[in-house]
Amino acid sequence: MANEQVLTAEQVLEKASHYLKENTEMVRRAYEFAREAHREQYRKSGEPYIIHPIQVAGILVDLRMDPATVSAGFLHDVVEDTAVTLEDIEQAFTKEVAMLVDGVTKLGKIKYKSKEEQQAENHRKMFVAMAQDIRVILIKLADRLHNMRTLKHLPLEKQQRIANETLEIFAPLAHRLGISAIKWELEDTALRYLNPQQYYRIVNLMKRKRAEREEYLGSVMNEVKEKLKDMAITAELSGRPKHIYSIYRKMVLQNKQFNEIYDLLAVRIVVNSIKDCYAVLGIIHTCWKPMPGRFKDYIAMPKANLYQSLHTTVIGPKGDPLEVQIRTKSMHEVAEFGVAAHWAYKEGKDINEQETLEKKLTWFRQILEWQKDASNAEEFMESLKIDLFSDMVFVFTPKGDVMELPLGSVPLDFAYRIHSEIGNKTIGAKVNSKMVPLDYKLKTGDIVEILTSKHSYGPSQDWVKLAQTSHAKNKIRQFFKKQRRDENIEKGRELVEKELRALEYDLKEVLTADNLKRVAEKFNFANEEDMYAAVGYNGITAAQIATRLTDKFRKKREEEKLLAEAMSEVKKQPALKIRKRDSGIKVSGVDNLLIRLSRCCNPVPGDDIIGYITKGRGVSIHRTDCVNVLVEEAQDRLLQVEWENNPEKEIEYNVDIEISGFDRRGLLNEVLQAVNETKTHISAVSGRSDRNKMAMIHMSISIQNVHHLQKVVERIKQVRDIYAVRRLMH
Repeated sequence: MANEQVLTAEQVLEKASHYLKENTEMVRRAYEFAREAHREQYRKSGEPYIIHPIQVAGILVDLRMDPATVSAGFLHDVVEDTAVTLEDIEQAFTKEVAMLVDGVTKLGKIKYKSKEEQQAENHRKMFVAMAQDIRVILIKLADRLHNMRTLKHLPLEKQQRIANETLEIFAPLAHRLGISAIKWELEDTALRYLNPQQYYRIVNLMKRKRAEREEYLGSVMNEVKEKLKDMAITAELSGRPKHIYSIYRKMVLQNKQFNEIYDLLAVRIVVNSIKDCYAVLGIIHTCWKPMPGRFKDYIAMPKANLYQSLHTTVIGPKGDPLEVQIRTKSMHEVAEFGVAAHWAYKEGKDINEQETLEKKLTWFRQILEWQKDASNAEEFMESLKIDLFSDMVFVFTPKGDVMELPLGSVPLDFAYRIHSEIGNKTIGAKVNSKMVPLDYKLKTGDIVEILTSKHSYGPSQDWVKLAQTSHAKNKIRQFFKKQRRDENIEKGRELVEKELRALEYDLKEVLTADNLKRVAEKFNFANEEDMYAAVGYNGITAAQIATRLTDKFRKKREEEKLLAEAMSEVKKQPALKIRKRDSGIKVSGVDNLLIRLSRCCNPVPGDDIIGYITKGRGVSIHRTDCVNVLVEEAQDRLLQVEWENNPEKEIEYNVDIEISGFDRRGLLNEVLQAVNETKTHISAVSGRSDRNKMAMIHMSISIQNVHHLQKVVERIKQVRDIYAVRRLMH
């Protein structure tokens, strides 16, 4: 799928029309909608931003995705990067398209403790959406693939962070979904930025012997073709390209030199039927001697990502190891495009095929279960990396069903994957009919039988250390939490009450039903009993709960203390001169008091004003119609103030105004020129326009009084196509 060519929108739409036929109308509208939304936005490379959504949609078209997915590819960034909302997308297109866009949209407007926490929350949101509709991740993979192709335009630190995230999350996801066409390019590109020295060394080593390898593979394929012709088997033969990252991994993990890697030489044979696959395998093993332990039958036992093929390694004509892969055409399509091959757009899609896909991807639905077990986003991501992205082993139940588990799993992981009750009642395990300890490392091909007893007292505390998967660990922890629930609830309640007494709070005042419910919800507990139980088993500290329970009372205490201090300070002051600090404000009966103009309403001479005693920052001056001083809580802190008639020097005051009008070329320049004509200083200006050609201009100006402001407003109103000018209050 590697492709450095930058596609135009018309090229993408043309490719889409080849398989979508007449169903491209929505796709074209999606492109036009995205083009308008991203107008005047640019990428770090300096290119118009719309180029990125076009390439993402192009990748999805190469995967032959349905109209809704391709449309979402064009639209995937509009909610995150423009003023467009999900409601706008649903109204303009469909609920389905809006759902797909929402799945790949990062969380916004929420403040997190760190970038890592925010990134983890974004990934959690994406995975949960993906578990409901796999097309979400196909869009995200296409998005990441194009971002990796253009990574050179970013700073080095960002290149390495994104490349590392790609190797940890997105390349393994592409692998688990069977999309090798995307997986290999993501891995190779990531390696180029994470370890450029090794990347280019392997590239050069591959180039040196390429001609020799191609000549050797050519002679092997000619020999195989002759044998297949004799057996009347139709097949397509090709040299299988070896990817740089897989060579790098084998050199690092297996400590091998470049010339020691067996499958640098590989032949792929694509035939018409499964029967032909096994016939070709027989021919290959007749021609050359197979290497022991190097045969894998993924047709009889497909991988979890739906991959099917026969793999064998033989000693080739020159005595070098030669890998051979044999599969049917449909298997080859799945090997390249994985889950996307099943989602690929087809008229009259086979319902049975879709149901089969859903059954084969049941592991994917476990994401929702892991999401419930994890206490936070970081734990959720760690669970995924362990359970979903690590190398896997394939073991059998006594009935012959295949179960896939992370490499390093033990019988306890197997038991809890079957059912939590099986795990809780486990008393032993047999592997291949022999008793094994519960920390035995399972191997591919093992037949595992779990021994249980109704009279079992349940898990041991040591099981948390023995289990390798986060799924099993969480189930074991949940057992102990439930077993000691009543004891933990009582213990937790006592600890919280003790903490509150130490802080000198009235328990009756603090421990109300509403306050307990509020705090329980804040910490994501279903009720106060769950919260107390968590304190009891050290899942959360009593100090954390007490701090949250008393936050409102503590704030009230502090406010009362500060107010008393401020009012006391005001009353002490004799009626002498005023500390103006160039404010032009006079406070009756108060000396040397810090005065500042409030930014929420920006009062200027001529406005009716009032003083508000703040906590430790003197008096802030507001307009009398400011919402912040109209509230009942503010009434006890108000002071009478007035503008000075003859200030010692001319003072300028900052005012924010909003100008609305019809968006046309040159409008902003004419507004700026009009303000300049009034000899008014402009400190900041910004503007935007919507799809209805309505322009909104925000401007901060420095003025002397309300008469000066009125003069500026009247001059702006004289500009053609201006609808309204209003003074802003924040």
